[in-house]
Amino acid sequence: MTQPSARHDATALAPFVGAVARGPGRGRHLTREEAAQALRLILDGTAAPEAAGALLMVMRYRGENADEIAGFADALASGEDWRQAAPALDWPSYAAGRTRGLPWFLLAAKLVAGAGHRVALHGWNAHRHEIRDALPGSGHSRGRDGRRPRTRLDARSIAYVPLEAWSPGGHRLIRLREVFGLRSCINTVLRVANPFGAGAQVQGVFHPSYRGLQTDTGALMGQRNLMILKGAGGEFERNPSKEIELFGLLDGEEVDLTAQALRDETRRLADPGGQPQDLRRLWTGEIDDAFATALVTGTAALALLALRAAPGLARAEALAEALWQARDRDALPGGIAA
Repeated sequence: MTQPSARHDATALAPFVGAVARGPGRGRHLTREEAAQALRLILDGTAAPEAAGALLMVMRYRGENADEIAGFADALASGEDWRQAAPALDWPSYAAGRTRGLPWFLLAAKLVAGAGHRVALHGWNAHRHEIRDALPGSGHSRGRDGRRPRTRLDARSIAYVPLEAWSPGGHRLIRLREVFGLRSCINTVLRVANPFGAGAQVQGVFHPSYRGLQTDTGALMGQRNLMILKGAGGEFERNPSKEIELFGLLDGEEVDLTAQALRDETRRLADPGGQPQDLRRLWTGEIDDAFATALVTGTAALALLALRAAPGLARAEALAEALWQARDRDALPGGIAA
């Protein structure tokens, strides 16, 4: 959870835990500055592990607000070297549930990048199809340490950076789920962090109540274009057989949109039987799966909308369809892992 330290300060987090955990009518949320200070004490090993766990779990019980999430994101901020990557779109992938199947959204990101928009994916996952395991199946090489994202973006307009590369501290914190048996606010923090300073973001959410929290945090952090949807396992991935509610920000204004179902078909995203190689096979045309294709183009359309590449949802969907039909089916060698 923290860097090894021979001398933890047992009381370092006491003011923050006390502020959040006081009884009814007395407890309060942390300010953005307090949240950033508290997480820095955790990350640098000053805070005792017991106190760090207490703070994260009390915050979970109480419910976080935008100031706290933004403050934690401030503390996790990546260094200037990472932000020089300068992508157009930030695409976080931190789903940890078992309610999803193949990561078809990797092809959606590839489609968007092929249209000339620099896409930075980053994440850590614990579900059945770990994203990095699926990278080769979608024609992407699997990087070892996530370095040189700008080089990859310059070469291919797309890069995947594992969490442990851009934030080792964030990686230690998200794995506390294995200790607590519960997620903490770190999952939300990593979704909103935008570590490479992209101008637009897409975010998935699993629990509907977090949609407003992520929107509010994005606005607080100065984000102007942000698209949020409830995706399988919390990924930014559109189920084409369902009507999807969309939330977030476009040109700095809060939006609440509805994306209609693209197919009259009942199918779960987590249907068993798929293999990572199926991503490559769909891209090259070796297999013809109308549901998966609609998932890819429908997800890409929402990313294009966040990028303001089209003036509205219908135009974004038409653009994504056109990009799919015109895709270079042979453009699979090489990789996105930075």
